[in-house]
Amino acid sequence: MKAFTQHQGTAAVLDRANIDTDQLIPKQFLAKVTRQGFGVHLFHDWRYLDHDGAEPNPEFILNQPPYDTATILIAGENFGCGSSREHAPWALADFGFRAIIAPSFADIFYQNAINNGLLPVTLDEVEVSALMIAAKEKPVTIDLAANVVRCGDFEMEFELDADARHNLLNGLDAIGLTLAHQAAIGEHEAQLPCWR
Repeated sequence: MKAFTQHQGTAAVLDRANIDTDQLIPKQFLAKVTRQGFGVHLFHDWRYLDHDGAEPNPEFILNQPPYDTATILIAGENFGCGSSREHAPWALADFGFRAIIAPSFADIFYQNAINNGLLPVTLDEVEVSALMIAAKEKPVTIDLAANVVRCGDFEMEFELDADARHNLLNGLDAIGLTLAHQAAIGEHEAQLPCWR
C-alpha cells in the first residue's frame, strides 16, 4: 500500500449527501477478482449516458477537465452508505483518488477506505461548504503528518484514529502490519515442534 503523508491535487466537488456504494460502483461491475479495473466504472450511472459506458455524460464533473484527473473528492454527508462492498474504495483508488473529504462517512466504508490506502477526512459541514467553493479556484493540500487540510487561505484541522493514521503514514495494510512482525513470527515458528 502506498504511504500517505502529504498530498496536493485537484479536488472534484460532488455536493450530494448519501452517496452510496451502489452509486460508487454498481453491482454489475463487481465480478473482478483483483483491485484493478474498477475506476472506469466509478459513478457509472452518473458518468455515462448509456449502459455500456461508451457515451460519457458531459454534465458530470469527472468527465470535465481538470476534474477528470482529480485526486481528491469533496462530497456531502454520509458518504459511502449502503452495502459494505470493498469495491467502492477500490474503484475510487483505481480512478486516481487519494482522499475523500466529507462531513461524515458510513462506518464500514470509512474503515474499508483506510484499509485500502484511501484517506477519509472528516470536516464539519461549514468547513466542507467553504472548501467546496475554494477548491474550484485552487488545489487542495492534505497533510496527514500535521492533520490539516489547506486550500488558499483556508487551513482546517481534522482528526484520525491514531492506528489508522499510523497505518496510512507508513503504507501498512493488514498484510503489511503482519509482515512488520516477521522476525517475531519466525522466532515463534522456529520454537514449534516439527509435528506442528
